[in-house]
Amino acid sequence: MNLLAVVGNPVGHSLSPQIHQMFADETGMSVTYQKVQAPLDGFAEASAKLLDQGAVGFNITVPFKFEACDLADTLSQYASRAQAVNTIKRERSGLLSGHNTDGLGLVRDMTENLAWSIEGKQILVLGAGGAVSGILEPILEQGPSSIHIVNRTHAKAVALAEKYAGKIQAVKPSELSANYDLVISGSSAGLPSAGESAQEMPIPKQIIGEHTCCYDLIYSKTETPFLSLCRDLGAKERADGLGMLVEQAALAFEIWFGKRPDSASVINKLRGGHMNDEPENPDLT
Repeated sequence: MNLLAVVGNPVGHSLSPQIHQMFADETGMSVTYQKVQAPLDGFAEASAKLLDQGAVGFNITVPFKFEACDLADTLSQYASRAQAVNTIKRERSGLLSGHNTDGLGLVRDMTENLAWSIEGKQILVLGAGGAVSGILEPILEQGPSSIHIVNRTHAKAVALAEKYAGKIQAVKPSELSANYDLVISGSSAGLPSAGESAQEMPIPKQIIGEHTCCYDLIYSKTETPFLSLCRDLGAKERADGLGMLVEQAALAFEIWFGKRPDSASVINKLRGGHMNDEPENPDLT
């Protein structure tokens, strides 16, 4: 039996145990996947306990993705650039390798499942937190014409953009004037509070048009506020983050076991009724 887990706070909502059990059933692997809610100051201790129990690897979610970099002995290209880890593998040597599968999962969902093109497109990313930091490098590899980042705290967008040596620009909401080809929401700040409608979210309406593809890293059984706004503004191509969630999980499974599961069938099963009704934060696995 291969022990796996997701470590975070909170983790009660997580679909990861269901997803990885589906992968295991499909590939003939025997796994036990735990949810581990670590205290905010207890990530290292929780991780050490899992390793003592013989875990072959585990996923990391909010708020520990940045802290997990210090746990890993080596970092993959994507984890190193993002300085965020969502997957730990215990190598045969006993060393721990850290990976970030978020961005590759997003790209795979967009290009393979949704048949969206990224090459040559003008892209706007809403948010500059951990969810966004993990997706930028794989998107850049697809060759977009531009990537702009906008965030309520502009300084955070500037700091994130500076990591990419001019390939990504931080912009202010007041500087947005034209439709983008692709708009990605990676900010839970965009969710309306009680009594606030989706139309009141701080998103300039002129950035979204009929031909804009809109992607919300949040996944939900019902339409998210961001995607509801995009629909009202006429965008025909809209998707939430369920596909990304499953695809990044498939990549983690492949890292652990060397087997790539069929993610499309898992996405279809989850769409069929195995999800929570409430939207989930994009940093949650």
